[in-house]
Amino acid sequence: MSEPRRAHVSDHGAIVDRVQRWWGDSRTPAQARELSLLLPKLFLQFFSGTSLVIEDETGIRAFLVGFHSPDDDVQAYIHFVGVDPELRGQGTARRLYTTFFQRAAEAGRTEVRAITSPGNAGSIAFHRAMGFTLEPGDREVDGLPVHSDYDCPGQDRVCFARRIA
Repeated sequence: MSEPRRAHVSDHGAIVDRVQRWWGDSRTPAQARELSLLLPKLFLQFFSGTSLVIEDETGIRAFLVGFHSPDDDVQAYIHFVGVDPELRGQGTARRLYTTFFQRAAEAGRTEVRAITSPGNAGSIAFHRAMGFTLEPGDREVDGLPVHSDYDCPGQDRVCFARRIA
């Protein structure tokens, strides 16, 4: 398995394919396709330098799409992360996040943000384990601070922040 490398625009098709395959066990094909629409090509056209890929001889095995805020020079944002189900629980996502934190810090960033759905218990636990704190929301759901209608009506999110050195 390779060390995380900078993503390239040419990785886009493979990443979209992975999202549709890797989430196909928990979603219908239409839902997996809809999820992949969160990764339009523009993310790799404009933020490939801050996005990461891990691959082996079989191709892409994990990826992180993230960027440094163009409007706030202390913040970075992790938009989407995917890990091959065969590699989950082996520290692969931790490697991606750690590399992203290191590169963001080298670029002068001191805070990283991310979001997830309130029902994604695995993501919430992972972010907490990675040192993220949950930002206060406008209401609570099952004890979690939630930002109502964050992405659009009915699309609530849990928001995370983590300081980096």
